[in-house]
Amino acid sequence: MLRRGLILFLPRLVGLLVVACCSMSIVYMLACTPKGDNQQLALPRVHSPTAKEGYEAILQEREEQHRNYIISLKKQIAQLKAELQGRTEQLKNMQNQYSDSLDIRLDHSKPEKAQANLLAFLRSQVDKAEVHSGVKLSTEYAAVPFESFTLQKVYQLETGLTRHPEEKPVRKDKRDELIEVIELAVGSLNKPDGVSKAKPHVYTASDFVEGIYRTEKNKGTLYELTFKGDAKHQFKKIVLFRPFGPVMKVKNENVNMADTLINVIVPLAKRASKFRQFMQNFREMGIQQDGRIHLTVVYFGKEQMNEVKSILENTSKSANFKNFTFIQLNEEFSRGKGLDVGARFWKGNNVVLFFCDVDIYFTAEFLNSCRLNTQPGKKVFYPVLFSQYNPSIIYGHHDSIPSLEQQLIIKKETGFWRDFGFGMTCQYRSDFINIGGFDLDIKGWGGEDVHLYRKYLHSNLMVIRTPVRGLFHLWHEKQCLDELTPEQYKMCMQSKAMNEASHGQLGMLIFKQEIETHLQRQKLSSKKT
Repeated sequence: MLRRGLILFLPRLVGLLVVACCSMSIVYMLACTPKGDNQQLALPRVHSPTAKEGYEAILQEREEQHRNYIISLKKQIAQLKAELQGRTEQLKNMQNQYSDSLDIRLDHSKPEKAQANLLAFLRSQVDKAEVHSGVKLSTEYAAVPFESFTLQKVYQLETGLTRHPEEKPVRKDKRDELIEVIELAVGSLNKPDGVSKAKPHVYTASDFVEGIYRTEKNKGTLYELTFKGDAKHQFKKIVLFRPFGPVMKVKNENVNMADTLINVIVPLAKRASKFRQFMQNFREMGIQQDGRIHLTVVYFGKEQMNEVKSILENTSKSANFKNFTFIQLNEEFSRGKGLDVGARFWKGNNVVLFFCDVDIYFTAEFLNSCRLNTQPGKKVFYPVLFSQYNPSIIYGHHDSIPSLEQQLIIKKETGFWRDFGFGMTCQYRSDFINIGGFDLDIKGWGGEDVHLYRKYLHSNLMVIRTPVRGLFHLWHEKQCLDELTPEQYKMCMQSKAMNEASHGQLGMLIFKQEIETHLQRQKLSSKKT
């Protein structure tokens, strides 16, 4: 009986268990059904043929939501990265400007680190300045000119109304500055190098030849000093830099100019009498005193040509001078064309070119300055010459006009620094060729020199611009021809006005009648009394 009862009860128990399991499955599915954005999604029926597709749709929708959310997060992360990078660049720029000085100022607790930071800052100032190489400049007005000096005088461009183009360093700070620099350079030259066993030459301030310097307000002051060397035509050159702090020795090198030839190129048309005067200067300074010089004359046309050739040949015979070239061009005069032809005609080794005019007077010291301030691939020299006023106005109250040598005095009453002229220049032939030479489309007077000057400024060559005491522009009456363009004619007339006399002397001429009337009144009043 018991066994039969169990057999009858088991099917019922199994059925109850099946019903319980189904009920629990339904409750679980209702609880775990995913919700939509606004309401709970409907649960597919278990036995429905679309149950599988329903679950797949739910999963796809959820996956799409997560994908959109990830894309949104990535966009926000990218924006944050961009902002962070921008802020980092700003911080770096500020650190480049101020971090060195802040480190030096704040790190007093570690003297060794402070000293290292100071040296690093000073070295960075040297790197920023034009010490080792030039920088590209936009216009001819962007170049910072040098000023030159000797033991007794300073030759300066920015004279204003109270300073003179040549003067003793009256201001104590300037005098002390230059004395300190010369003494430091002498001490550096006399410092033993530990290599040479020969008795060293003891340098003194009397060995100092000349120096140039310039100050860039955001970097410091650069000095280049030249001393006499151990032999003739040899020099010692010291480069110093004051980066708004102690003077630092940048370079100490031997400069041997014994074999450095200068090719003086003179374009010419007519003006035989001026050429005779030029050759007297050339013979004395170039041939007799210097001796390492070549002359190239590029002559335009045929008028007065035989006279010019005769002057050249006579100088050659009397001075035993064979280093000259005469080139004749049958075309209209063009200064740029003449200089360009003369430079390219040279077939020897790389040579220093001095672009000159027939109304220029130079000294042997200037020729050395020309050599010392040029370096192939690195430096070109644009000296500022001293332009002479009209001697008949300057010495009009004298009995006679002094000789030419006596007129060559650097004073406010006798002339001015021709800082608007860029025609006289020294550079190596290789640099002139590489820069592209002159613009041969420019005809007549003016413009070609500024064009070449701008080319050098736009390059990586260092342009040395400084007044020099051994280069003079001799006064001559200037003719401004009608054939010139309006811009050239304006430049010519401005140059003509500047060349006549100083402001004070021109004022005396303008008010001459008033002055004479005043003097007559003074005489009459004195007679009455």
